[in-house]
Amino acid sequence: MSRKREQFADLPDREGSGSSSEIPLLSVRGGKRLRREGIRNLLIRGTNWIGDVVMTLPAIACIRRTFPDAHIAILVKPWVADVLRLCPDVDEILLYRSPGIHAGLKGKVRLAGELRERHFDAAILLQNAIEAAILTRMAGIPIRAGYNSDARGALLTHAVRRTRDVRQIHQVEYYRAMVHALGCDLVESGVMLRPRAEDQELADRLMAHHSLEKGAFLVGIAPGAAYGPAKMWFPERFAAVADRFASQFNARILLFGSSGDRKAIEDVQRSSSVPLLDLAGQTSLREAIVLISRCGLFVSNDSGLMHVAGALGVPTVAIFGSTNPAATSPMGTKTIVVRGKADCSPCLKKVCPTDFRCMKSIGVEDVYQAARAMMEA
Repeated sequence: MSRKREQFADLPDREGSGSSSEIPLLSVRGGKRLRREGIRNLLIRGTNWIGDVVMTLPAIACIRRTFPDAHIAILVKPWVADVLRLCPDVDEILLYRSPGIHAGLKGKVRLAGELRERHFDAAILLQNAIEAAILTRMAGIPIRAGYNSDARGALLTHAVRRTRDVRQIHQVEYYRAMVHALGCDLVESGVMLRPRAEDQELADRLMAHHSLEKGAFLVGIAPGAAYGPAKMWFPERFAAVADRFASQFNARILLFGSSGDRKAIEDVQRSSSVPLLDLAGQTSLREAIVLISRCGLFVSNDSGLMHVAGALGVPTVAIFGSTNPAATSPMGTKTIVVRGKADCSPCLKKVCPTDFRCMKSIGVEDVYQAARAMMEA
């Protein structure tokens, strides 16, 4: 995967996203690699959060390239399933309903039984938890491959050594390195989420419902972040960026997020001088994704929707303060990171314990000019 860098004078650090094409060469216990013949029915245990799922998509593409004729099913929690429905490399999505019918010991036994009935030839565990190894072992899946994390190495038939080096690289490459060690072909990743015909029809209906004209310049803004307030730029500054695009480009501004982002959304609306379309908590994840796909620009904190926009190929400006873009910047060639300047960043804390200088160092002009540069590029 290529890594693009652009330098801008007199601004906080801005980095093109993506990660290095160089990945660590990892060993598998016993020198084993997955055999290419005989694996016709393959299970992937996916990750649990939107951003993490998006960052596994290149690894899933590597698995598909290596096993082009296999039926590939992925087991995930329901709240991330809509992301994978736009992934062309997955044939089937299996829902891990916990909370729900798969919760607790009885639910795990039930899920293992459901998987056993599917007669999978192999399972590749992108999730790091020991639970994934226990489930696939209980399901009788003969080949179980993944990182030897969480003390689960003995439960895997193909345990990949998770080295210190691989834990320090971009998450996209963290997952690609694992499947490469197992013998999967590496593929270059570009636009990883592709709306289907029915998704485009849904987008058309939503555009009409919200009185958004076809051809209108839509700017998506995601001012929230699930991890904590240390990841969130100031609502009044998001509002100022929205105002500038509305006045100078006649843009329609769409606010995205969950119901948990309500305060940030309301603060942006309160600070803006133009009408903003509030979609936070008003759409399903699928509806949010298809509307993001229609945006000409997306401006976001480090969040799951930031990763979605990048994977859709939407020009994306990602604002980073407490978190590390070297590990979690959005993928794609149409993304740019605006990073705050502070000696203590990245601290990876949920709440800033000092003066929030990383986010304070990012001005409205910094983000606006980054967005303009991305649009012109």
